[in-house]
Amino acid sequence: MKRVYIAGAFSSDNILQVFENMRLGMRASVKVLLSGYAPFCPWLDYHFSLMIRNTEKLEVENYYNYSLAWLEVSDALIVLPNWESSVGTKREIEVARKLGMPIFYNIDDFLSGGMLK
Repeated sequence: MKRVYIAGAFSSDNILQVFENMRLGMRASVKVLLSGYAPFCPWLDYHFSLMIRNTEKLEVENYYNYSLAWLEVSDALIVLPNWESSVGTKREIEVARKLGMPIFYNIDDFLSGGMLK
C-alpha cells in the first residue's frame, strides 16, 4: 500500500478556522484511504495533546519533527488548497522537493492516476 502524506493549513488565529482546517484535512485523508492508499493525517495529532500528563510537554517542534519523519518515508505528498500561509506546509513541500517526491496540489489529480497502488 502506498503511503501518502496529506499537507495543508492547520492553525489559525480563529478557532473556527482551525476546526475547518481539521475537517478538510481529515476528510481528504478519508478520501485517500477509501481509494486504497495509506494516508498520514497531521490533523489527528491533537490526540497526543489530550494524552499529556502532569509533567509532560509537547512543543510545536515535536509535532513538526514527528510529521517530517513520516513525510520522509511517504511515496507522495498531497497539498490541500489554502496552504500558502502555512509555515508547516511550506516546510513539508520543501522536504518533499529535496527528496524528489511527487507533489500533487489537487487531490483529484492524484486519485485519477497520480500513482499506482
